[in-house]
Amino acid sequence: MGKEITSRVQDYSQWYNDLIIKGNLADYSAVRGCMVIKPYGFALWENMRDVLDKMFKNTGHQNAYFPLFVPKSLFEAEEKNAEGFAKECAVVTHYRLKTDPNNKGKLMVDPEAKLEEELVVRPTSEAIIWNTYKGWIQSYRDLPLLINQWANVVRWEMRTRLFLRTAEFLWQEGHTAHATAEEAIEETKRMLDVYADFAENWMALPVIKGVKSPNERFAGAEDTYCIEALMQDGKALQAGTSHFLGQNFAKAFDVKFSDKQNKLDYVWATSWGVSTRLIGGLVMAHSDDDGLILPPRIAPIQVVIVPIYKGEEQKAQIDEVVHQMKKEMVSLGITVKYDDSDNSRPGWKFAEYELKGVPVRIAVGARDLENKVVEVARRDTKEKQTVALEGISAYVKDLLDNIQVSMYNKAKAFQQENIRKADSWDEFVQILDTNAGFVSAHWDGTAETEDKIKELTKATIRCIPLDNPQEDGQCIFSGKKSTQRVLFARAY
Repeated sequence: MGKEITSRVQDYSQWYNDLIIKGNLADYSAVRGCMVIKPYGFALWENMRDVLDKMFKNTGHQNAYFPLFVPKSLFEAEEKNAEGFAKECAVVTHYRLKTDPNNKGKLMVDPEAKLEEELVVRPTSEAIIWNTYKGWIQSYRDLPLLINQWANVVRWEMRTRLFLRTAEFLWQEGHTAHATAEEAIEETKRMLDVYADFAENWMALPVIKGVKSPNERFAGAEDTYCIEALMQDGKALQAGTSHFLGQNFAKAFDVKFSDKQNKLDYVWATSWGVSTRLIGGLVMAHSDDDGLILPPRIAPIQVVIVPIYKGEEQKAQIDEVVHQMKKEMVSLGITVKYDDSDNSRPGWKFAEYELKGVPVRIAVGARDLENKVVEVARRDTKEKQTVALEGISAYVKDLLDNIQVSMYNKAKAFQQENIRKADSWDEFVQILDTNAGFVSAHWDGTAETEDKIKELTKATIRCIPLDNPQEDGQCIFSGKKSTQRVLFARAY
């Protein structure tokens, strides 16, 4: 089974594609740039979605749903946002097809069915949401308005990769309205903390919290906060963003409220989102040359049990023990699959579940039952243990917790080992070309320097860390004065 996967050293990009396809997460589609998320991949997304959804609701947010289509006039109301997304927009211009008179059995766009106004297929939903909020907000009593939606969006990407960058993807987008700038900024930071909590405690993915440079800021935002993760090839991945939008969208859509002194003012806004690209990050951060390695807390299957037997009598004995074992594990909140199908040999099943990244595998044979033991294998380290049947459920629960922590610690150690300081241009380039990872370096704060560094090295400022120490230094490119280091990296 492992031979079917290209090794990371040989071709990291192909390794990633192999894992996505052969790990049964997704497939290519007939639509260019789009993908099919397969049941196993969607189960992973559902687990991630359910955890995040609970986190959002625990912080006071409610779910709603807004239209997929945005009238072009609404979309262009906030100029910076419209300009930022214009090149990625899919646009609906007609509302009907008809039979092609010159080509039997074929259809054509009906030229008589042109829309009076073009509809943009949402690349993000600020425009349609803020147009709606205008009717929902009149007074300070209507604030804060804390809304999230789970949806699909379309951004017409030219170069696509499964999960990481597709023309259509699934995501959540929060859109909130507040009476003061302070409240909105507090909300922006709170949601960034939610994302960081989810990434680290559920995905076992260590992240760095920071602020984007003006160049990398969301179009239409005053500030963009982000979490940045490091993949095994040394490239960075933006794992989530939270934006302080100021009053930009409120002014664009004339959303005002009367405060406690009965004075009219524009509301303050935030937006924040994560998408199915998190699955891509999960794969690249943890997996190995034998397949996926999934953190137990969000794995679709946490434990798989495989019987090893000869004849129906042995099978019946194993079934009885396994059904009791499974019942106990389920009562402890563990997701268990008992694969007693007779169409594959146990060795094939072992390889298959290793490829799919199931955290724990239990093998039960007739001889094991005689000795009142089972074989337990963990996917992350591939260690195998012979464990007593008595108390096996509690043992497995503790093991799953151990795997979760161990995966995080391994990824954290990798992240820390791959943050390097550069104090000169030559040193900066050398680190990027030989070690990759994050490069901590002084920057003079200008867009011109940032653009030039990107042009010469393909490295971008991933973030200005929130806990950044202030220190005097010189920009690695221009030599101008600088007061802090920022994190550069090549990124997905």
